[in-house]
Amino acid sequence: MATGDNKGKDAKSIYEFSALDIDGNNVSLEKYRGKICIIVNVACKCGFTNKNYKQLQAFHEKYADKGLAILAFPSNEFAGQEPESNENIKKFVQDSFGVKFDLFSKIEVNGKNAHPLYNYLKNEQKGTLGNFIKWNFSKFLINREGKPVNRYAPSTDPNSFEKDIEKLM
Repeated sequence: MATGDNKGKDAKSIYEFSALDIDGNNVSLEKYRGKICIIVNVACKCGFTNKNYKQLQAFHEKYADKGLAILAFPSNEFAGQEPESNENIKKFVQDSFGVKFDLFSKIEVNGKNAHPLYNYLKNEQKGTLGNFIKWNFSKFLINREGKPVNRYAPSTDPNSFEKDIEKLM
């Protein structure tokens, strides 16, 4: 997989990317074509963990059959808050929060080893403080054409942007 600060920035949509799921299988994001997506970098030992996982799982239960997909990407870049293996991450979020939405393998979201998907997302929806992910649970809302239409800060509760999701339905 190609990585680097510029890889992915010239993409036209998320459908141009692939990533390894939590079980190590390669997944083309083409599978999400026509869906509304929330893409989020996650961590199990963060102060935002409980609220985000609970609210995102509630969105999954409420909207999955209406075309919403949630793509969670674990990352250990912020204060070492995701130190576990993919297998342990999967077990923790399923046991603790009943997570049924799509989990991916641990990645980097910033710097020279950032996953190209995250380079694309950061380029399309810049952050308040700069073109980087500042903490766990930065969230991107993706329209049915595969384009990021909004970015939400780590401290933003998913429930606070439910109306934005409904507008895309």
